[in-house]
Amino acid sequence: MFEHHPATTDRAALRVELLAAANALTRDEPDAMANMANMAALLMLYLPDLNWAGFYRVVGGDLVLGPFQGRPACVRIGYGKGVCGTAWARGQTQLVPDVHAFTGHIACDAASRSELVVPLFREDAVIAVIDLDSPVPDRFDSDDAACLESLARMLESRI
Repeated sequence: MFEHHPATTDRAALRVELLAAANALTRDEPDAMANMANMAALLMLYLPDLNWAGFYRVVGGDLVLGPFQGRPACVRIGYGKGVCGTAWARGQTQLVPDVHAFTGHIACDAASRSELVVPLFREDAVIAVIDLDSPVPDRFDSDDAACLESLARMLESRI
């Protein structure tokens, strides 16, 4: 049973704790859905000021909703559509300080103001994205992006 609680409110320290907890929970678990579900819960636990954290999986020609924490979300997102679809199409992290200024933003939750999306790869193809939303404008920074990219690299062989 997972009994760890964040020991600090320092954002840098929380990111370190998040990666350690993620490794501990996923390193011996072969089930992709279980690992994504636990990661969504950890993201909400360790990263303050989120209103949504989860995964979209590449299924055919769409990103399809995977495990998440937060309000109900869009079920399917097309290639190149919104922040998630753009991360998939470009194969690059998307750090969006103001979602209202992002052309084509898909508003699954009207409360979201900023977003961070990181793609996960297998054999050079995007297989999923990690999506974080916040009701706080400009919530995410390059350190958050680097942390999520490290998490994505860890999870690529575990989902």
